[in-house]
This record gives sequence, C-alpha cells and structure tokens, in this order.
Amino acid sequence: MLDINMEFRKGVLFVRLEGQLTKKTILKFNNEVLSSIKKAGINNVVYNLENLYRLDLKGIHSLLYTYELNKNNNGKTLICGINSNVEKIIRQSRILNYVSEIGSEIMAFTS
Repeated sequence: MLDINMEFRKGVLFVRLEGQLTKKTILKFNNEVLSSIKKAGINNVVYNLENLYRLDLKGIHSLLYTYELNKNNNGKTLICGINSNVEKIIRQSRILNYVSEIGSEIMAFTS
C-alpha cells in the first residue's frame, strides 16, 4: 500500500510518501507523481520519506527518473526524512550521489 500526499508551494512540489514504494505500488506512483510532474512542468521536487517503511530498486529507479526529468529542466530533486527502514537500500543504491539529502522540507527553500 502506498499513500501519496502532494503539495505545490513556492515552485516546489512536496511529495510525502507513506507505506511502501515497491514494484507492487510503482504504477500508482508513476500515475500520480510522475504524470503530475510532466503535465505541470514541475522542475523542483522534494520527497519526504519519513513514513515510508519499504523501498525496493523499482522505487529507487522511479525516484532517479524524477531526478533526470528535473535535471533536464534545470531543476532539483531532494530527499528528506530518510528513516531506518529505508536507509540501508538508499545508501546501497547510491541515489544520494545524484539526489541531495536535506534535513527537512523547510530546508528545501534554502538549498
């Protein structure tokens, strides 16, 4: 199960993910988040993973795809709220070599 809460504020799309971002839920993520980014031409995205308890490589790939979209539009992709449930796969995947980690959503406005 994946719950997605999106809020657009000051040119930044905040995406709060709750549950699991895995091969079972990736279609919902792509239909809601990626299509919104493409349709609205959003350049800056902050993913809040605080309430995400499961993440697999398919989820990582979707987050990286967002990074590529934003990079091509001179935007940024940021991640905050990395918790102990998903920290290991995030560190192993090296996504943080491309996507910056910030301390909180508020910090997105200063980075």
